[in-house]
Amino acid sequence: MSMIFFASVVRVRDGLPLSASTDFYHTQDFLECRRRLKTLALRLAQYPGRGSAESCDFCIHFSSSGDLACMAICSRQYPAAMAFCFLETLWWEFTASYDTTCIGLASRPYAFLEFDSIIQKMKWHFNYVSSSQIKSSLEKIQEELEFQPPMVLTLEDTDVANGMMNGHIPKHSEPAPNFRMEPVTALGILSLVLNIMCAALNLIRGVHLAEHSLQCYLYLFYSPARTMKVVLMLLFICLGNVYLHGLRNLWQILFHIGVAFLSSYQILTRQLQEKQSDCGV
Repeated sequence: MSMIFFASVVRVRDGLPLSASTDFYHTQDFLECRRRLKTLALRLAQYPGRGSAESCDFCIHFSSSGDLACMAICSRQYPAAMAFCFLETLWWEFTASYDTTCIGLASRPYAFLEFDSIIQKMKWHFNYVSSSQIKSSLEKIQEELEFQPPMVLTLEDTDVANGMMNGHIPKHSEPAPNFRMEPVTALGILSLVLNIMCAALNLIRGVHLAEHSLQCYLYLFYSPARTMKVVLMLLFICLGNVYLHGLRNLWQILFHIGVAFLSSYQILTRQLQEKQSDCGV
């Protein structure tokens, strides 16, 4: 029987299906045609506004304008002019129901599934209406098709053109964006040099500080006044680093806190050694 079996509305730039008619046909040939329609929808941006892909029993017609395309699976005997007339009417109905902002922001398949009822009514109308009832629209489409015939594909050629061998979508490599680095300022160079010097000095003295760590803990425990002095000094160093460098990274802040701790250990160790030398140890 000559009729429209399936219709869908897709977004051209990524092939996202926005709405589709309810599928009542489950034959193997029809399901294969549905799979090929999804494949073709992913590549609509590479084809002209109108086209057809033919198989043994079915024919896929598509018509796109802007970022919206309508697609249909029809029987092979269904007139192409009637199919494109149906697709154009479907396009106008969808654009009248939804604005371009909603269409562009759609992120999930079949976001406008409620439009299915309108698609079903239009399918029924074009399946059972006579060509004389839509004579004016049909004549207009026929003139356009004579002036600019639709692109004709076979479904097998569509798979090859898309690189869809065994159902695998090829990955397309795109050139990476070209970022230009800005020159380092004098303040940035000074900050880098000072940080490297601090890290090198603390690394060299870390071994010596570890030897006296236990003595430092005892020294702090028995001298609360000095403990408060070291804590205030440590807080001042940390806040100074945050203010001068504008640190926003948690790891950078922790790094400078660790540097400050090592510096305080060095000071305490030196004071402890001076105290021991004064006592004649």
